[in-house]
Amino acid sequence: MHCPFCAATDTKVIDSRLVADGHQVRRRRECLTCHERYTTFETAELVMPRLIKTDGTRQPFDEEKLRRGILRALEKRPVSSELIEQSISKIKSAMRATGEREVGSDMLGNLVMEQLLLLDKVAYIRFASVYRAFDDLAQFGEVIASLDKR
Repeated sequence: MHCPFCAATDTKVIDSRLVADGHQVRRRRECLTCHERYTTFETAELVMPRLIKTDGTRQPFDEEKLRRGILRALEKRPVSSELIEQSISKIKSAMRATGEREVGSDMLGNLVMEQLLLLDKVAYIRFASVYRAFDDLAQFGEVIASLDKR
């Protein structure tokens, strides 16, 4: 770590603490040359797999796009933002757990549907209607009937 004051490379860690629910480390450092102190933050850099769309194109995973889709499905539904963030985290973890560099967008869609089913059945039906491109009322009925069986 280079000192931001004198650019020296010799620094000493004075204090380390976990922050952000253990997902980040905060370190207080002291430069051994100029004796100035400063703070650094370390986070693990986890690479998300690329998505293969149904038309064969590939694009990087976009967490904000995922969040927007989930929030759209959950619009005006009584689900806390904490539960939404936990669901997004579970989806990302499941995608990383595949160990693949590229995954099909259908896998992501199915993971979202699994999480929405746990969060709110109305949001699940909203998302499914767009994701599966329902054409008529019968398709809605099939999904609702499958929910009754669960």
